Amino acid sequence: MSEADSRIALIGIIVSSHESVEQLNALLSEYGSYIVGRMGIPYREKKISIISIAMDAPNDIISALSGKIGMLPGISTKTIYAKTK
Repeated sequence: MSEADSRIALIGIIVSSHESVEQLNALLSEYGSYIVGRMGIPYREKKISIISIAMDAPNDIISALSGKIGMLPGISTKTIYAKTK
């Protein structure tokens, strides 16, 4: 993968139900070689978890992961991309 093919993205994830956490973790593990960093914040008062995933990967890889995460029940996701030259 050349640097020209690579993009920097941040996937924001809200987990409102724990029924899909195992599948979420399996997906993140599967795409782990593209993940630069991960931060999880349990918001116990609201009974949700907030996860941010920083990625450096080709656009199709980022889109595939985000799409698969978005299909999991009880999980919402949004992806933003860094502006590149």
